[in-house]
Amino acid sequence: MDNLLSSLPQTLDGEAFESILEASHVRIERIVSRGHTSPDYGWYDQDEHEWVLVLEGAGTVLFEQGPEIHLKKGDHLTIPAHSRHRVSWTDPETVTVWLAVFYR
Repeated sequence: MDNLLSSLPQTLDGEAFESILEASHVRIERIVSRGHTSPDYGWYDQDEHEWVLVLEGAGTVLFEQGPEIHLKKGDHLTIPAHSRHRVSWTDPETVTVWLAVFYR
């Protein structure tokens, strides 16, 4: 057994990605941010759908062809495959913990 809110990194030079589970059609990650955004090289364009839940903190997801959505603790969002998006903001004052489920 483990706890998604324990063992958080003490220092974050960049976002911390941790694989929780991987199977043939699903992948679950814990992502930890503190003032981090998506890399400047462009947009995420994933082959899988993504369901994301904010467990702690807050962040903003920007879609290339759509809205900018602010998420706070307890909020979740489904991102369809090939919906180009990026994280445009995470709270710089506190750790943001995301649970991301990627599925086909």
